[in-house]
Amino acid sequence: MGGPAPRPGAPDGSDAADDGEGGLAALGAFIRDQRREASLSMRKLAEAAGVSNPYLSQIERGLRKPSADILQQLARALSISAETLYVRAGILERERGDVDVIGEILRDPSISVDQREALIRVYRSFRAEAAAGAEPDEVDSTGQESSEGERR
Repeated sequence: MGGPAPRPGAPDGSDAADDGEGGLAALGAFIRDQRREASLSMRKLAEAAGVSNPYLSQIERGLRKPSADILQQLARALSISAETLYVRAGILERERGDVDVIGEILRDPSISVDQREALIRVYRSFRAEAAAGAEPDEVDSTGQESSEGERR
């Protein structure tokens, strides 16, 4: 027996079942979890993202595959990375060995939106400091700069 039959819908197949990156059900569950974490009702998120409430409901239940534009609007309304949703939807493929720290912070459902934003600000400030000339090995595990004589 073959896999699940495509669901009826748009001629471009945007409503078809998709098993890539966990499938549409996993994408919908992730969006629902992010919406709940942000303490948004489905109606509020739909309004903020510029989509209808029934359409958002279908996305969350894994019945519709949103376009990249809709994913971007949802990401903006949820204060998460659009790339996160693109990867989960199978639109983008993450490169092996490529670490997306900000994306990982944004994907963590165990911390609040405010905590995510604080972590991202701290991370970006560290990156800016590193780019401004501080070598990563000049800082020891306590976060204190080491002098040349103390280096191993």
